Amino acid sequence: MIEIDGSRYSGSGTIVRQAVLFSALTGQAVHIVNARVRRPRPGLRHQHIRAAEAISELVNGEAEGFVPGSQEVTFRPGQLRVRGRHRWDIGSAGSTTMLALAVLPVLAFASLPVTVELRGGLFQDFAPSFFHFQQVILPLLTRMGFDATAEMVRPGYVPGGEGVMNLITQPAARSLRPLSLEHARPVQGLWGVALASHLKERRVSQRMADAANKVLAPAGYRAEIELVDDTASVQPGAALALFADLGGEARLGADRAGAVRRPAEAIGKYAATRLLEDLESGATLDRFATDQIIPFAALAEGESVFRVQAETEHLVTNAWLARTFLGAEVKLEGQVLSITGVGYRRANQ
Repeated sequence: MIEIDGSRYSGSGTIVRQAVLFSALTGQAVHIVNARVRRPRPGLRHQHIRAAEAISELVNGEAEGFVPGSQEVTFRPGQLRVRGRHRWDIGSAGSTTMLALAVLPVLAFASLPVTVELRGGLFQDFAPSFFHFQQVILPLLTRMGFDATAEMVRPGYVPGGEGVMNLITQPAARSLRPLSLEHARPVQGLWGVALASHLKERRVSQRMADAANKVLAPAGYRAEIELVDDTASVQPGAALALFADLGGEARLGADRAGAVRRPAEAIGKYAATRLLEDLESGATLDRFATDQIIPFAALAEGESVFRVQAETEHLVTNAWLARTFLGAEVKLEGQVLSITGVGYRRANQ
């Protein structure tokens, strides 16, 4: 059994999700202590528990201690038993995209196509937005040989949640392919989506877009931003996502969710500022995609190379877990991140 101290590095729920994921793929049981112990509300939340339960369902595992507030858990994996359809409801505004990222590596090595319905939050702080997941992460996985698509049925925001996302996956062929995105090329286009639910009369989508372009203009950019005024969400909410397409199939993204007393102009300014920072650094992966791609690159066959904006706690955390469970080599030299994957394959291949 592998012992993991959940207070190390980022000390976040990512440690729990990734440790359970790698346990499921490698067949090694894991015991986690000090889970989220440094957070204002220590211990597990609904989204972390649901991720472990979903992975357990996919591999016939045994999850012990996964209850709200728990700081010590054990996971024992079983045999892969993926079905054609799954449905998981977080039961809160917890991130459906983080749940999707937790199960995707397992689904990549399933032997059949899978459709998953995920319910919870699609837009919140400290988690990838649905748009970033759909437009940045999934295209990277497609290039690695894993075809997955996502559809937003209904937006979900903090605090109500109740968003709905569909995820459709096709089995990867044998092992994942590595990616090489070491050098950024010139920007080919900037674009985005400004989503506002039940806020049309306040022109929130337009105000977010205008504020973003006001920040981008001095750098010589203007983004083509689609304005979406939604009425399907169960509550008011907003989110802005911006993307920069670079030559060589690299794409950077930045986003910001709405929040109580957070003006539309502040959302636009924040997202545009973050995108410019990543562009100016010469990165080929944005700060959000960097840590999210590590588990997939660690499973791939061969070396993946990226240029990143800076080292982050989440990058270091995911690198540590990839080394611990897989023996993958992860190095960051200056801005160059290299990951030598282990060529993971399904057990029956």
